[in-house]
Amino acid sequence: MKFFETIAGHVHIRQKAIKHTPPEKLQDAFIAILAGAHGLVEVKTRVRSDEALQRACGRSSCAEQSVVQETLDACTGENVRQMEEAVAAIFRAHSRAYRHDYQAELLLLDVDLTGLPCGRSGESAAVGYLSGYGVRRGRQLGRVVAPVHDEVVADRLYPGHLQLRDTLPHLVEALEWTLELDEAKRRRTVPRIDAGGGSLNGINWLLKRGSHVHCKDISTKRAAHYALSVREWVSDPRRKGRELGWALVKSGDYARPVRRLALRWRKRNGQRCHALLISTLAPREVLKLLGEPEERVRDEPAVMTAYARLYDERGGGVEIEIKESKQGLGVTQRRKKSYTGQQMVMLLGTLAHNVVVWAKRWLAEDAPKLKRYGVQRVVRDVLAVSGFVELSKSGAVRRVVLNGASAVGRACAKALRLLLEAEHVRVTLGET
Repeated sequence: MKFFETIAGHVHIRQKAIKHTPPEKLQDAFIAILAGAHGLVEVKTRVRSDEALQRACGRSSCAEQSVVQETLDACTGENVRQMEEAVAAIFRAHSRAYRHDYQAELLLLDVDLTGLPCGRSGESAAVGYLSGYGVRRGRQLGRVVAPVHDEVVADRLYPGHLQLRDTLPHLVEALEWTLELDEAKRRRTVPRIDAGGGSLNGINWLLKRGSHVHCKDISTKRAAHYALSVREWVSDPRRKGRELGWALVKSGDYARPVRRLALRWRKRNGQRCHALLISTLAPREVLKLLGEPEERVRDEPAVMTAYARLYDERGGGVEIEIKESKQGLGVTQRRKKSYTGQQMVMLLGTLAHNVVVWAKRWLAEDAPKLKRYGVQRVVRDVLAVSGFVELSKSGAVRRVVLNGASAVGRACAKALRLLLEAEHVRVTLGET
């Protein structure tokens, strides 16, 4: 599919090429990530030692891992910008999120940060709160996910002391640029944000740009204050002990009308906790995003539960995608001292994540078993099925023999056979 021809056409790293060009060395790093490498040192063991893998990915040989590292260290800020353009171009060519039908339904987008710990020598590393690691030195990975399509729309890297409220405008501008959103499309997008990005200024910035908002207020004190205005509390049937109620607030703090849903519950020690959901969505829009019957719009407790559920499902959106990238693609394990080098590694990980999602989609039509597989299982089980690869005298792949004893191999054989038919590659389970 010529992914790396796109990258070679965009990214121009000023480095002398002796045996391998800089784009080829980036490709070797990318292949290693897809092969399950959690460190670039594994280029040597996972790619360089596997001639069939090199040939299958369009390479006739593989660079040394130290040479790959040198290329990443040689990258500049301009190269990072070029790589962002290349990854965005590939995304626009193959993603479903880019082709989303905005007229038919709203596009839900999850925005979040996750921590990337590193040592003192790392450029732009700073002490801050890193999700999953507590307060320590590192960087922050900002991610935008289209949960309906399981695709990563944009990844950006930040110093470790920044939080979502600081990076939200930059991340939103990145997603708008990648998806090429105009004013009409912005009105049909719904950024879903946790409390870290739910500041008054951040929400107003989004509202003034015309997009919807579904997020949690950053202030628990404000949530407790607004909870006092709730006239009637209802129990949340999905979360035992949690109650929901509309906060009735006359003053308009926001640039556009919003709905405020107060939530309250008790911790195990009996302490009362409050949260406040801020949403510009109408009840019918919330129900449609959740796939619930429109008739439930007249059931007020069901509507409140739907608003809370739509926010709760962040855990199955961006948080799961980040977890999958950490476990399946090792995004927190590949650490570069160079800030620009780390950005390039991050963008290769972004591309790898989406390629795994797209590959599962290409195969799942004829291998429905794969539909329930996440990124980690695809990398660990599907892309690593054992077998043999037969090469022609010119080095082209002629035949793939999958291990017939592998349940995943048997499940994927037909799908691979149909997928590779146009490439004149024969796929078998060992039968003659």
